[in-house]
Amino acid sequence: MNPNELIDMASQSLKNAHAPYSNYRVGAALLCADGTVFAGCNVENASYGLTNCAERTALFAAVAAGQTNFTALAITASGEPAPFPCGACRQVLAEFCGPDFPVYIKQADEYAATTLGELLPHAFDLGNGQR
Repeated sequence: MNPNELIDMASQSLKNAHAPYSNYRVGAALLCADGTVFAGCNVENASYGLTNCAERTALFAAVAAGQTNFTALAITASGEPAPFPCGACRQVLAEFCGPDFPVYIKQADEYAATTLGELLPHAFDLGNGQR
């Protein structure tokens, strides 16, 4: 699957976002090694700390379905700023993905390509070989 197809899937999932407080809707699409794609959207909560980001929503759905081998992630949002993953999402991704894991961020009519290693150069790791 090419980045544009994955970004299109992320754009579809942002329509399901629950963002009544920020009005900043985010969608994510996580590509598994077997070609399966898991979508996620942000789900806000009146108790802001209980909000869940689109990236973690997609990853948690994938893990709940038995998937733990991922090959790419696309993220898109309803507005500015560009939807770069927050620190929590970066660290959770690092639990399953290595530093070369590609992340595509939709910005206006194009996308920025980066890697998890560029986003989180010093991920916390207990040395248990998970990454």
